[in-house]
Amino acid sequence: MVTLTGSDAELRQRAWDAAATVCDPEIPVLTIADLGVLREVRVEHGRVEVAITPTYSGCPAMNMIALEIETALARAGIAQARVTTVLAPAWTTDWMSEAGRAKLKDYGIAPPQATGSRRALFGTLEIACPQCGSTDTEQLSEFGSTSCKALWRCKSCREPFDYFKCH
Repeated sequence: MVTLTGSDAELRQRAWDAAATVCDPEIPVLTIADLGVLREVRVEHGRVEVAITPTYSGCPAMNMIALEIETALARAGIAQARVTTVLAPAWTTDWMSEAGRAKLKDYGIAPPQATGSRRALFGTLEIACPQCGSTDTEQLSEFGSTSCKALWRCKSCREPFDYFKCH
């Protein structure tokens, strides 16, 4: 582990703060920090490197996210930073912040359930409708508006909604 000098630690924090403001282009109410996509900011010899992990290995938003991070860092006065994509360990919904889960629900997307149960393998999901809160819901399609979401419908209020899939 590298010990940062005072100025390097300040630079790292400034870079983290700038990168953490970048919003997900597919779900603009979430930042990449909310999603857990922003994994690490390193500073070596005064140079900043930001590590990000995609929600899916083929996520089409990653190039846009990297460009937005570079732009946010430049606005913060951090030039020539490097953004790297890290595929291992694979991203998991467990990395999402509680604030991010609440933002999803407020936006009308059912947040992912905890992945630690056997229900995901052997049982049925009980997804609450983000509109009315009813758990009398049904999955319409494994695929929603983006590859990280499934399409569900509430049987109580009859509204369709996206569910942010666990993985």
